[in-house]
Amino acid sequence: MIPERTVQQIIETAQVEEVVGDFVSLKKKGSNYMACCPFHNEKTPSFSVSPSKGIYKCFGCGEAGNSVKFLMEHEQMSFPDALRYLAKKYNIEIEEIETEEGKQDRQVRESLMIVNQFALSHFKDNLFKEDEGRSVALSYFRSRGFTEDIIQKFELGYSLESGRGLLKSAEEKAYNIDLAKELGLVREREGRKYDFFRGRVMFTIHNLSGKPIAFAGRTLSNDKKQPKYINSPETELYNKSQVLYGMHLAKRGIRKADNCFLVEGYTDVISLHQAGIENVVAASGTSLTEGQIRLVKRYSPNITLLFDGDAAGVKAALRGVDLVLEQGLNVKVVLLPEGEDPDSFVRAQGKSGFDDYISKEAKDFIFFKAGLLLEEAANDPIQRAKAIKEVIRTLSKIPDAIQRSLYVRECARLLQTSEQLIIEEMNKLKAAELKKKQAVADRRRIQVERAKTRPLNEANIDDANFALMQLESDAYEHFEEDASGFVHRIEHEQDKFSNGGRAAEGPSIAKRPTGIDHCEKELIRVLLEHGDKAMGLEEDPEELVAVHIITEIEEIPFQNADFKTIVGLYVAELEEGKIPNVNYFLHQVEGRINKLVIDLLASPYELSHNWEKKHGIFLRGGAKRYQLEVGYLLNNYKLKKVNQMIDENARVIQSSEDAKEQQTLLEAHLRLLAWKKELSAKLNMDIVR
Repeated sequence: MIPERTVQQIIETAQVEEVVGDFVSLKKKGSNYMACCPFHNEKTPSFSVSPSKGIYKCFGCGEAGNSVKFLMEHEQMSFPDALRYLAKKYNIEIEEIETEEGKQDRQVRESLMIVNQFALSHFKDNLFKEDEGRSVALSYFRSRGFTEDIIQKFELGYSLESGRGLLKSAEEKAYNIDLAKELGLVREREGRKYDFFRGRVMFTIHNLSGKPIAFAGRTLSNDKKQPKYINSPETELYNKSQVLYGMHLAKRGIRKADNCFLVEGYTDVISLHQAGIENVVAASGTSLTEGQIRLVKRYSPNITLLFDGDAAGVKAALRGVDLVLEQGLNVKVVLLPEGEDPDSFVRAQGKSGFDDYISKEAKDFIFFKAGLLLEEAANDPIQRAKAIKEVIRTLSKIPDAIQRSLYVRECARLLQTSEQLIIEEMNKLKAAELKKKQAVADRRRIQVERAKTRPLNEANIDDANFALMQLESDAYEHFEEDASGFVHRIEHEQDKFSNGGRAAEGPSIAKRPTGIDHCEKELIRVLLEHGDKAMGLEEDPEELVAVHIITEIEEIPFQNADFKTIVGLYVAELEEGKIPNVNYFLHQVEGRINKLVIDLLASPYELSHNWEKKHGIFLRGGAKRYQLEVGYLLNNYKLKKVNQMIDENARVIQSSEDAKEQQTLLEAHLRLLAWKKELSAKLNMDIVR
């Protein structure tokens, strides 16, 4: 466990623009930075990084947070690992204090890593030091043209035929056999333990840091009953849907070339690396997953698929590529000469021959797919219709509207059909897809409705929150398809949920509300931005903005439940003698409040300096601006509340039949009118933001 003071030091020291800039290309825009969001597909930048506030926010998909959150989401780090990464980056020494539970989890993970490292050393020793390994496996690798340097680089090895070599060595060296079983290195049947990998050349699968997390073994036997490859099972260290073979060595090359070659086999990756082509990875013979695609996208939006000349294999492989398009990557396809695969081709042609062939033969994926399907359909009208529908289905996956329209035009010419027909068919597909999503969202909404009818307690609060989070997720999925009504319904449900089943006074804060809710929102924003600054009043110049706001609203508390929660958290910290800053709410507070704080602080707009340069209009700035803002917002909030009280008082007067009560109510009404007049006068003197 990292001490809290060290956590705060790391968070305060980390510069969000520097951390995000290590992974995303940022462009300066005013006092902030902008980029295309790394968390969803977009062509127009909506991802904003604010150095002054220490946060990032995407105004397209809603992803937001600070430096730590970015590393956790983008690099799939745990919270402690993100802190350690930042500590190393900014030279902050960490003296960790571990909880018993955290210590056990870390020790288990480290132990698994240690056993994997032992297995790797064992397989490598078999390859170079055992007669069987040298004669069988090393000879095989050399026959593939692999040098000893490349064998060491990829940490290749060999598992002995005996079936107990690794087990025996592990027992002799006192390694935990149960952990070896968990990693899939050892199996047990009827009380007898044995090696899982036997008589196979071994390929090591690494994480992005280059540590061994799994293995794949290839048989050299001609026995058709044996699978060609067997792989480690998924473990705490290894999730195959999130891993690409060779990525730990390829990521720098992918960034440099701004392109990633995707091949099928381990030996293809190794041969291309040996030839000097390092921007290459393999999906290990499985269909690409979203996690793997996002992994590529971290380093480049461009991917080139290398296929051998087997037409049937190419057609099968193309079925999974639509997912790559859906994630917004630019996809090209290269079909190698018949009988060649990337391994054999690069060994025969060398790097220059490979580069020349790629530059000449690389084809846009959609046009390649259309040509392949039309060639197969020939003049058969039924088959041509199927081919056209398949191409249209692929076109519908392209997220960028401009790019999609250009493809429609070209494909209409290639398919010898009209653009209008393609558009109509695409609309049908998208409508069907939206209908499915709508059905899912409706089910989520029903979950929320049910959650609202039950009293919240420890048994069902998590279910309710989960349903609400799913609704938010569905909203983002539909947002680019202009389902604004759907989003509004979700926000309405959230407001009702947070207000105990009652509809909110106005629209949700995400819809730029007016009235009391808007005043509350702006006061919370000022509280978060300037709460630790002095209000500068004559009677008490040192009074903090936070204390001033909280004192002023004490008798007329907020209506919005989330804003009440933020004020409550702020008060609790002040009572402890602490002044919570933005990082407190980003680090200490989870869930909706965390997200709300970021939404309040982030803005897609920025005041332009051209007001000053071109028009001679000078914006009121400097140290006093926030003080004027607080005064205006408090008076405006009070005025809105007074108007509300006046209306309510008037309704009660009209319904009352008791003369004494009416007199009391009329006196209160006059006091409220006087208060309204006083507040209105103050607002006329204040500078409106």
